[in-house]
Amino acid sequence: MHRVSTAQIPIAAKLIAWQARAGRHHLPWQIERTPYRVWVAEIMLQQTQVATVTPYYQRFMARFPEVRALAAAPLDEVLHLWSGLGYYARARNLHRAAMLIRDDFAGQLPRAFAELAALPGIGRSTAGAILALSYGMRLPILDGNVRRVLSRYFGVATPAAERATLEHLWQLSEFCTPETQLAEYTQAIMDLGATVCVRRAPRCAECPLSPDCIARQTQRQHELPVRAKAPARPTRHAVMVVALSVGGNVLLERRPDSGIWGGLWSLPQFDSNDAARTYISQSLPAALSEPRPLGDVEHVFTHFNLVMHPFLVRCGGESAVMEEGSTLWYNLRQPARVGLPAPIRNLLARVADET
Repeated sequence: MHRVSTAQIPIAAKLIAWQARAGRHHLPWQIERTPYRVWVAEIMLQQTQVATVTPYYQRFMARFPEVRALAAAPLDEVLHLWSGLGYYARARNLHRAAMLIRDDFAGQLPRAFAELAALPGIGRSTAGAILALSYGMRLPILDGNVRRVLSRYFGVATPAAERATLEHLWQLSEFCTPETQLAEYTQAIMDLGATVCVRRAPRCAECPLSPDCIARQTQRQHELPVRAKAPARPTRHAVMVVALSVGGNVLLERRPDSGIWGGLWSLPQFDSNDAARTYISQSLPAALSEPRPLGDVEHVFTHFNLVMHPFLVRCGGESAVMEEGSTLWYNLRQPARVGLPAPIRNLLARVADET
């Protein structure tokens, strides 16, 4: 690896000075910083902004203050505290990694980069951030914010998702990473991308790098990083059955681990009204009413829109012909601590208010 001193690096000294006066210093994971607290924060911050993450992080750390508590918890409780944060594979990977850390690393996050990066859900950039922020280790990072800063500053004009471009950006990240003040630099470049060099309407007048930024010099801030043209987002439809028992409970099914809402609890879902009606007649105990539409619910995912068509049907009992452990009757008045997708949670709250 090519190594250079801070004085030789075009951005490190400026970023560190900027971070000291204008960066973020009081985020929850910066207080009593430990590798575990940094790890949880870095996972939550993947594809999610600080303002959204902060209350989730605080609740999560109050319940799971250290890795052994997280490893010992049922997955349902972990997903319950993650409900609404989205990208639920992150929560499942966090839980799996916690169990590996407990069993294979005596409850301590490994300090060896390769071992840390190999844990579920971590990878190269997140491992670098954890070790740099926790121990001051010299490791480059390349999350979305850093990728945007480097692409604009160095004028990288090839598609950001291409392998050659990513390798080039990793080389630039390595080149710019100083030998000292690693935690300060790592926090600085992430802060700059999150608060100043933002995707839309970057605040170039406040940026310490703007005098030498190629994107600023060429007025290409809004073109870099180069993104592949996004395909039109398709719309999918799903018929959902809200089976309400006389006791006021709703039947839920656990989603498969893969796919949307993996591992969460949701309503029985079908591709058509006919399939839903067959399920109602064959699997629900003594349906007491005709299915009644509750009004469509729309939800936007990264790659598609989902339109849910929920139907309420009242049942005379609380049994169902399903595999044990794959269903539960959910008490609307005293909800169990299980992971629910936000749209389903909101729909059930509406049902509770109306019944």
